[in-house]
Amino acid sequence: MTRFRLLAPTLLLSLFALHAPLAHAWGGQGHRLVARIADTELTPQVKQQIATLLAGEPDPTLAGIASWADELREHDPDLGKKSSRWHYVNLGEHDCAYDPPADCPDGNCVIEALKQQTALLADRSQPLDVRRQALKFVVHFVGDIHQPMHAGYAHDKGGNDFQLQFNGKGTNLHSLWDSGMLYDRHLSDDAYLAQLLKLPATPAAKPVLPPDAVAWAQASCRVAIAPGVYPTKDGKEEHVLPEGYVAQYRPVAEAALRQAGDRLAAILNAALGTP
Repeated sequence: MTRFRLLAPTLLLSLFALHAPLAHAWGGQGHRLVARIADTELTPQVKQQIATLLAGEPDPTLAGIASWADELREHDPDLGKKSSRWHYVNLGEHDCAYDPPADCPDGNCVIEALKQQTALLADRSQPLDVRRQALKFVVHFVGDIHQPMHAGYAHDKGGNDFQLQFNGKGTNLHSLWDSGMLYDRHLSDDAYLAQLLKLPATPAAKPVLPPDAVAWAQASCRVAIAPGVYPTKDGKEEHVLPEGYVAQYRPVAEAALRQAGDRLAAILNAALGTP
């Protein structure tokens, strides 16, 4: 989502019913932060490669293109429609196990899309415009796959249909995780980045390519389905956010942002570094 908006629950429900396949992960700030974390860890050679790929973009930085894939439905409706299912994978109903034919038919989920776009980015025989588009998708999808609700339940569209009251306003669980808890800190990108860089770094797995997208999605799913993430009271769904929820789960979301940024850097350094 481009900005966290507090809307009436009934309006939110209708909006997400219309646009559920295009549900976003992290708000604009979250995606920018993932990109900016990665940018602090890139090699000089890779930074030059990225500058070449992004030459001519309105904002030729990783942060500047981080939300591009969420904006396609306005700028390129055909590609937006084609890629709408590439932002998420629903693993919650079967305890986070991944069954590609059932969960990702024809490769249309964030797991396979991230692998495919990373391969295109790393393939120097591909045309510049293909690799530029792949870079935009990779930056975005690494963020998406680390947002727990984007690997959670299908039955409520990744928390979009789980209505909540947060700070006296109507929202839903997906929006709370992708932007609500982050924007509630009222930090600038610079200030938030400084906070996230204080968190422990994520060691890169070897080999980095292809990315271990299945394991990343499964880890996100386990967060989404963990007891307490969906608020309950006396065994029933609680739609007024309990006191202490944000204090408990915002650090989880922030750790995911740091992890996403570190892993994005590892992917880019491997895909764009010395062949």
